[in-house]
Amino acid sequence: MATPVAIPVLGDSVSEAILSKWLKNDGDYVKDAEPIAELETDKANVDLPAPIAGVLKRAVEVGATAKIKQVVASIDEKATAPAGGVVVTANGAGVAKVAVVGGPELSPAPRRVVAEAGLDASKIDGSGPGGRVTKEDAVKAAAGATAGGAVAAKPVRTPPVGDAPVKPVKAEFMPAPVVIGNPASLGAKTGDDVAFGADGSKRVPMSKIRKKIAERLVFAQHTAAILHTYNEVDLTEVMALRAKHKDAFEKLNGVGLGFMSFFVKAVCAAMKSFPRVNAQIDGDDVVYFDHVHMGIAVSTERGLVVPVLRNAHAMSFAQIESEIKRLALAARDGKLAMSEMSGGTFSVTNGGVFGSLLSAPILNPPQSGILGMHAIQKRPVVVGGPGGDEIKIRSMMYVVLGYDHRMVDGKDSVSFLVKVKQLLEDPSRLLLDV
Repeated sequence: MATPVAIPVLGDSVSEAILSKWLKNDGDYVKDAEPIAELETDKANVDLPAPIAGVLKRAVEVGATAKIKQVVASIDEKATAPAGGVVVTANGAGVAKVAVVGGPELSPAPRRVVAEAGLDASKIDGSGPGGRVTKEDAVKAAAGATAGGAVAAKPVRTPPVGDAPVKPVKAEFMPAPVVIGNPASLGAKTGDDVAFGADGSKRVPMSKIRKKIAERLVFAQHTAAILHTYNEVDLTEVMALRAKHKDAFEKLNGVGLGFMSFFVKAVCAAMKSFPRVNAQIDGDDVVYFDHVHMGIAVSTERGLVVPVLRNAHAMSFAQIESEIKRLALAARDGKLAMSEMSGGTFSVTNGGVFGSLLSAPILNPPQSGILGMHAIQKRPVVVGGPGGDEIKIRSMMYVVLGYDHRMVDGKDSVSFLVKVKQLLEDPSRLLLDV
């Protein structure tokens, strides 16, 4: 008896998905819940798991667009597993074969590392959900580190910066991501693989995520009364505090102390006085929240995504930094789950990492506010003191609050940004909650 494999429900607003890659071939024996294909939607990329163990028969080709609940394959559940172990290959096609006898099933990223290093996956201790071997586990094992007794049989290539292993995050702050392959392998054209025509131009189809980004930006501008208010923040004290404690902070928490946690804490604290900045319009109603789900804008190869830092108002500095790092890495590796990109109540975007000095960010609907951070510059500033005004060199940043004027009045928007400024210029107030 064959069991159909259908496209699962992938989110309230997702109606279809592109089958971007088959991970298994016709006739392959697959285990229950083993990833058999990669799906691309307008929000994220996810694995398509096998609903049951058996032999796979594919029904659609790579690149096909399938509706939710459409059948794309079937599995013969009466078939039995082949004798011996699973063969893992460097490219999925029988190169650099490595037997994995009794070992865990691997998703594409760790499978590639295991194959290139000549590892026995059964000897790698997985740290992922359900003991699943992650890419970080495979990289550590390949580098010669002890991981459940597994040691690399031969050197592995040095991973690029974005693939570097990270220090573990405490489990209570780590929702399980959906594991998929490398975004660069999803088959979306970037323009580099399309030749220019005789007229000196070339035409490349937009990806589903780029289309969705465009739709949401236009929707935001057409539905919200977007306005911006600007200010500048003296970050000299924040930088001094960070420089003084960053080594001890990282040693204690296993994650670096960045600037984003200071801004998240300041925004959450300021919202206590200005709750409308964290509220949303729903029809004729205003929806207020007793929590702050902070969207953190992350730039990836496939476009801008905004993973959500849930309950940011209740997090410590270490928890904020750990979760931001996890979400950013997941976003850039294409491992974000749908649930990790929905439900945000406010957003923060940092154009300063690209050198931006000033910009006007667009709202992420239906949110009513977004804070834009920018590059830190040393500038001469008039500073008051007991002896009178002085000109000093200070570390300054322009900040911008984009807000929905239907929801937030000008007075509240300016006062909110001033409150954020005050908290950052005297960071001890963040600890004292004043």
